[in-house]
Amino acid sequence: MDYQILLFYKFVPVAEAVSERDALLAICKQLDLKGRIIVAPEGINGTVSGLVANCDAYRAWMDAHPLFGETEYKIDPFEGHAFGRLSVKARAEIVTLGHECEPWEKTGKHLEPAEFKAMLETENPLILDIRNDYEFEVGRFKGAVRPDVKTFKEFPDWLRTVIEPGEERPILTYCTGGIRCEKLTAYLVDQGIENVYQLHGGIVTYGKDPETQGEHWEGVCYVFDDRVTVPIGPNVTPVTRCLHCGVEIARFINCASVDCNRQFTCCEACEEKFSRSCSEACIHAERRREENGKLAIELRSERIKLRRQAYRARRKERLKEAQCAAKAALTDPTIS
Repeated sequence: MDYQILLFYKFVPVAEAVSERDALLAICKQLDLKGRIIVAPEGINGTVSGLVANCDAYRAWMDAHPLFGETEYKIDPFEGHAFGRLSVKARAEIVTLGHECEPWEKTGKHLEPAEFKAMLETENPLILDIRNDYEFEVGRFKGAVRPDVKTFKEFPDWLRTVIEPGEERPILTYCTGGIRCEKLTAYLVDQGIENVYQLHGGIVTYGKDPETQGEHWEGVCYVFDDRVTVPIGPNVTPVTRCLHCGVEIARFINCASVDCNRQFTCCEACEEKFSRSCSEACIHAERRREENGKLAIELRSERIKLRRQAYRARRKERLKEAQCAAKAALTDPTIS
């Protein structure tokens, strides 16, 4: 195949995240890469697609970078771009946990795929899936605890309900590519939990490893690009069923109704029969995607407009809170 998908991250102190963002944006545009990259004071996190030669050039550029050299990559061949556009942003965190920690200093003990498999088989571990609940639903390691969370920053509170005080079993964590485990196990170590381990390279690496070949994995792995899911190992046993007919299948599509946009399991026959819709109401929805699955220009513009409105509303609310706090400070006699 002529194209590749690169999945990568690196935790490293970054002093000038905005400047690094600008440099990354420039090189990605020059190489016609598409995808998403976030750079923050704690490092870089990204997934991009492009021609093989251009992906090679990007990795060479990164290798020569004083901060991002020695970044590890998960590389998959693909028939074209896996993303519709390029987004490079500077943010406060590359993966939002809401707790300060330094994964480049200390984190959970790394286990290579074969070591992870051995612990699954011999140590009676507590297996924690460090992904969102919908990712768990389409595939997971046998015996893993289902994460009752919608976002990554909910994990600290959830883990307090899962990890008992004085837990003696080894705690095994895994996620898609490793980044969420790096940060969350760093947080757990900061909380005084020492017997915590993480799957080095994540689920993707485990599925490709010749010694493990995805053993003990059920279903498929959810990914955040146009593939939606990927197999883990040579033998795929679906754990999900078609929404309409109930046949076992690991195939996901987005509802054709723009205002619904639900992602659901659907076989090819039912996709055609139900016009790529998740319900009768969505079949007859006025605003539906074009055949190629991309939003029409006017709908994309509307989405941008709504985002701007939401941003202005949040900014207005923060200003109001600041004004109230300042007023309270002026009237409080205890404040000198």
